[in-house]
Amino acid sequence: MKKLSSLVCLLAILLVVLPGPLYKWQFLDLGTAFTSIRYGVFAAIAGLVLLLVQAGFYRKTIHWPLFAISGVFAVVAIVMPLSIMSKAKSVPPIHDISTDVVTPPEFVAIAKLRADAPNPAKYAGAETAAQQLKAYPSLTTLTFKENTKHVIRVSIDSVKSLGWELVSADVEGGIIEATDTTLWFGFKDDVVIRVTAKGDGSELDIRSKSRVGKSDLGKNAERISQFITLLNTQLSQL
Repeated sequence: MKKLSSLVCLLAILLVVLPGPLYKWQFLDLGTAFTSIRYGVFAAIAGLVLLLVQAGFYRKTIHWPLFAISGVFAVVAIVMPLSIMSKAKSVPPIHDISTDVVTPPEFVAIAKLRADAPNPAKYAGAETAAQQLKAYPSLTTLTFKENTKHVIRVSIDSVKSLGWELVSADVEGGIIEATDTTLWFGFKDDVVIRVTAKGDGSELDIRSKSRVGKSDLGKNAERISQFITLLNTQLSQL
């Protein structure tokens, strides 16, 4: 019983944790990866049941450190997917976020990188805009007193500080394009930043869009918020 429960709990955590890196390294397709996680949850539940049986009927044979580790594996294997599901239910099922939903910044250099992506480079449209405005009303066009060249140079620094891959930076044209790769599954989300003159100052709009998936679990909005926070901090220090 001791070995069985430990093996099941170990299998559970592996089925939940490994699909992300295996998909990232192209050993699994996305459907198989998600199926593995689902089976991992089932295995974790079975592991917890076995641990309870062990605690109830085979208490004298328990190796408590191994028992505790197995329990942690099982709990993590259940909590991780459930937290993702909870997050998915709390945000709209969209994957294209822009501070300007009327005339969103367009991908240029990155467009060819998205040629084979399930989600096209063009803006998702009015339905997505309506859902975004309801869920993320604070994400709007930014206005700065600094001129466009200054804002775009600081924006480039912010992009690099966030660890995004800088794809293109046109200081004269006021366009920055970058790609951010998520840690677990290695999903690639693309960002385009547009800076335009507004009197003596400037306006900035930023758009972030996932290459795959219907729902981004709120990641694109979080990414934009992180950029805005960092940009405001860096501008205030200059």
